[in-house]
Amino acid sequence: MINKNLHPLQSEEWGLFRGKTGVKVVKTYNLQLTIHPIPHTKYTIGYAPKGPDINKKMLDTLFTIGNKENCIFIQLEPNVEKRGNKKYNFKNLVSSSRPLLTKYTFVLDLTKSEEELLKNMHSKTRYNIKLAEKKGVKIFEDNSDNAFEEYLRLTKETTQRQKFYAHSEKYHRLMWETLKNQKSKIKNQKSDYDKLTAHLLVAKYKSEILVAWILFILGDTLYYPYGASSSKYKEVMASNLMMWETIKFGKKLGLKKFDMWGALGPNPNDKDPFYGFHKFKEGYGARHVEFVGSYDYILNKKLYVIYNILNNLRWIILKLK
Repeated sequence: MINKNLHPLQSEEWGLFRGKTGVKVVKTYNLQLTIHPIPHTKYTIGYAPKGPDINKKMLDTLFTIGNKENCIFIQLEPNVEKRGNKKYNFKNLVSSSRPLLTKYTFVLDLTKSEEELLKNMHSKTRYNIKLAEKKGVKIFEDNSDNAFEEYLRLTKETTQRQKFYAHSEKYHRLMWETLKNQKSKIKNQKSDYDKLTAHLLVAKYKSEILVAWILFILGDTLYYPYGASSSKYKEVMASNLMMWETIKFGKKLGLKKFDMWGALGPNPNDKDPFYGFHKFKEGYGARHVEFVGSYDYILNKKLYVIYNILNNLRWIILKLK
């Protein structure tokens, strides 16, 4: 029976995909981590996203693996909600200077009725959903090759328009090839959810795909990791209807939660480049969740200091380009 708290990034299927990208995958102590070589050196960095809570036995095991793999450090981002003033007090474990995953997300309770879900939304969100429906926007699952090519095209357009970094086309192709749902459309067969699957939903208007989202299903939870949209016909609010139809998609499958895969913190800065995306998700009335954060388990202190200096310089240069 599947562990309902297992996150997609810790699933066997995700490990299979990451292996296809050429990254070494190591499984130990209920934890899956990837090993990333540092170019032109013999050293590496370990990364374990969305794993179980950190404890001494885990760190002892990682110490052995990290030394074997020449890791300078192993970055840990537990899939653990923050409760009160929870802190870790382990030797050589420090807060990461550059987290890879956001510390926050929105999680929506899919066991609520559609009426209750709509009631809990922001009034502007409800208005935009009705507007999109009135304009004739249609949302449906389409796992075809043609739909995926449109997703790639829109992803490229979105990243260029919003000026943020995204995974390569090769990465997306391998992910889709490994995880795409091979079965027919919505079937309420809960036994199917013991493996990570990816599903592609598209929003069409005037026979043109305006929005394309890749969704993950695992256990009792629906996830929204990847999305892309066109700059055309923004006035028809296709993304608002897409989110609502995604929620209904999860409910029809009998799922209990919808993890929107990332958010800003409380009282976000409206100058933040992801502010608009945060407010968009917030409009659906989901619970704002804070995780314990990102931590580096240091295995080589001197090289860890040097690595952080050089990595900070690298990001400064990238931002100047």
